[in-house]
Amino acid sequence: MNGNISATRGEVLGRARTFSPFLRGLIERHPDIAGMFEASGSEAALALSTASDDPAAPVATCLRLARQRLALATALGDLSGELPLEAVTAALSDFADGAIHAALAQAIDERTPGQPVAGLAVLALGKLGSRELNYSSDVDLILLFDPDTLPRRARDEPGAAAARLGRRLVELLQERTADGYVARVDLRLRPSPEVTPIVLPVGAAISYYESQALPWERAAFIRARACSGDIELGTRFLQEIRPFVWRRALDFGAIDEIRDISLRIRDHYAQGQSFGPGYDLKRGRGGIREAEFFTQVQQLVHGGREPALRSPATLDALSVLADSGHLDPAESAAIAAAYRALRTAEHRVQMIDDRQEHRLPTGDGLEAVARLGGHADADALLDSLRPHVEAVGRSFDGLVRARDRRLSSDPDLLMQELTAMGWKSPEEPARRIAGWRTGKSRALRSTAARDAFEAMLPTLLPRIAAAPDPFHALNRLSDVIDRLSSGLNFFRLLEARPQLADILALVLAQAPALADQLARHPTLLDGLIDESSLVELPGVEVLTDRFQAALGNEPLDAALDRMRRLVGERRFALGVQTITATRDPVAMAESYSALAEATVRVIAARVEENFAATHGRVPGGEFAVVALGRFGGRALTHASDLDLIFLFDAPDGARSDGARPLAATDYFNRLASRIVSGLSVQTAAGPLYDVDTRLRPQGEQGMLAVSLAAFDAYQRSDAWTWEHLALCRARPLSGPPAFQARVARLIRAILSSPRDPQKVRADASAMRTDMARHKPAVGPLDVKLGSGGLVDLEFAVHTLQLTSGIGLDPRLEVAIADLAEAGLIDSGADADLRLLSAFLLVMRLVAPGAVTLSDPSRALVASLCGQTSWDALVDAMNEARARNARRWQQVREGSA
Repeated sequence: MNGNISATRGEVLGRARTFSPFLRGLIERHPDIAGMFEASGSEAALALSTASDDPAAPVATCLRLARQRLALATALGDLSGELPLEAVTAALSDFADGAIHAALAQAIDERTPGQPVAGLAVLALGKLGSRELNYSSDVDLILLFDPDTLPRRARDEPGAAAARLGRRLVELLQERTADGYVARVDLRLRPSPEVTPIVLPVGAAISYYESQALPWERAAFIRARACSGDIELGTRFLQEIRPFVWRRALDFGAIDEIRDISLRIRDHYAQGQSFGPGYDLKRGRGGIREAEFFTQVQQLVHGGREPALRSPATLDALSVLADSGHLDPAESAAIAAAYRALRTAEHRVQMIDDRQEHRLPTGDGLEAVARLGGHADADALLDSLRPHVEAVGRSFDGLVRARDRRLSSDPDLLMQELTAMGWKSPEEPARRIAGWRTGKSRALRSTAARDAFEAMLPTLLPRIAAAPDPFHALNRLSDVIDRLSSGLNFFRLLEARPQLADILALVLAQAPALADQLARHPTLLDGLIDESSLVELPGVEVLTDRFQAALGNEPLDAALDRMRRLVGERRFALGVQTITATRDPVAMAESYSALAEATVRVIAARVEENFAATHGRVPGGEFAVVALGRFGGRALTHASDLDLIFLFDAPDGARSDGARPLAATDYFNRLASRIVSGLSVQTAAGPLYDVDTRLRPQGEQGMLAVSLAAFDAYQRSDAWTWEHLALCRARPLSGPPAFQARVARLIRAILSSPRDPQKVRADASAMRTDMARHKPAVGPLDVKLGSGGLVDLEFAVHTLQLTSGIGLDPRLEVAIADLAEAGLIDSGADADLRLLSAFLLVMRLVAPGAVTLSDPSRALVASLCGQTSWDALVDAMNEARARNARRWQQVREGSA
């Protein structure tokens, strides 16, 4: 029941006759609708209302009478509570769609008899666009025409013909006759309505929205749809301009503009802002428009990345925003309840005299609206609406930024403000601010950018002041600003999302690897607006499917650029997860590896598809990409390169079947080279991964792609022991599943082959000694290459794998578990592996290449590695390294 008011149908008819002159007239004119309602209910009355009084009557007359009957049926359903708001607005919207189409068909037939409705599309925006039409509302339309398909007389110029049809359409809909009107038409949402014709060429409209459209028009097109006329033409136009409406990179300037519209409306309709008699239900503070704008801002923020959030109807959008975690469910429910209550009250206001009125009346008029809706009196109506208005007002106020919060230009006052923010030595930030205000940086040359920057500073500077090393963070912020080509959107994003300012402060203070990445590509910060960016990555299969879907059918170059952006965002987010202690660092290594594996799969598939377009495919040929090293062991860090080899199989003498055929060996080697380029060549979108292929047979002197038979023969007859040690971490990533399984079986067979344990230990020891001489540790914190570090543990594990045939798994933690169960290594090796791996991964972000750390960085690293202090971490790592050194000593001596 609307408004929780229960009523008999007779009582509803009585209220309608008593308090609404408009409904009283309709009841008298259409007693069959009133009788059907009283006898069988609202659904039956609504069904009856669609039957025409006189099918032979002119279209204009039929539409007006149909509108009267529908108005009566929906009003009775609304007042009785038998039709919910959504059913009422859907019925009104569906009628409007049909009426517009019928009127356009009539206009075309009058000018060009017998011609179909084609070449002229009617776009619905506003409440008709979202199928939420008011009881007595304008229809917001944009009319577009295609000069090639528009019906017109031979002598008519297309633009003039379209304008005539448009004017006749409007006349048929809104001319008032003895039977009333069909719908008031508003065409002012078209581009530059004061100078443009009422029907626009579709090509010119596309050009406008791609290059000149204003930010508020983005919000308007959230609710746009092709409602009548040439639906195919209208739908094609909306698809063309979709990137204008739904942008992946956020434009907080546009969102500010949308919020400003409502603030300007508040100012313009000042008399209707205060709740009470005379309150503007549509434009008042906490009213219908603020509920709609609040919802649309959330959609614009997240909908560019998540198409599921693009629901045009307000109630549907609120529901999906809550379900997806972008809006608190309680807040969503409160705004939805308010929207229903306010729209219902608005309908009752409009039912009185069928006027497009949004204000609550005063005096006896308000009493009539209340009694029409079944309330005891005007105070009861106001009491029912007040909490809803307050709820919407609070939510919308939360979107509105304080525009007068700027740091002072007076040097003395600025020092005081910085001290209050927590800066112990405010001179340095004051000096930086003075330098930024000169506008010498490219990012700060425009007035709009400087304004956004000033608005952002009060949000960011207190967070940098609270960082572990605020002056390092300030220096890196300066670097980021200096490298920005345009800072406007970057600054607006930080001001609009204070939680991102917290993350940025930590990145700038403690993660130079991420700070450098951000300076090169500031839009990486956009990827952190969703909560999903700080949760665990999905599995490789899901990631692969998502990447493939995101690429669509884009050409290879565009697909590679898009992959660089997608992967760059996710790697940056993984780095943020690491330094914010969102997840365990060892788990982060698996996520880095899963991301890289999905990337290899997608790039390999796209490159192979592109390559086959020219060279065809090798009949019976199969191809696989194989990972080794940390990649093979699912232990990548933020800075890891990818160790890859490429294997293939093909019938003897096979050649590809394309326009430019190649022998199988040439084919797969060129394909492998293209894949390496696809993964490693830097484009304008940034880098992807460095690829190392030196672990292939014969290293840099060998072919890039090797046949499976040649690989088998080489590994069994010619490979050095170190190559078998490396093979312990090999695993296939892409290729036909059956071929991947063959490769995995072959690798396991090679590793399981009988070999002289003493020779393996001697070769491994010599190799480790040679590595230490040519690639020494860079300092006491080098837990990878230093004595007892990860390399020593890896040598110990791989040597045991080769000499025992046990634990042949590329993941070190799995291998250690199997070897420990067999009594070949102590189970404590796993904990030591995890501690040193965590330290390595964190250090790649916090202090890449550093041999010493500042005190704040030491505290952060210790905490991320699960230790209470830096000293405790160093002690724990020294003990782990001592144990690793003993393990390696025992293995190479054969005493393990």
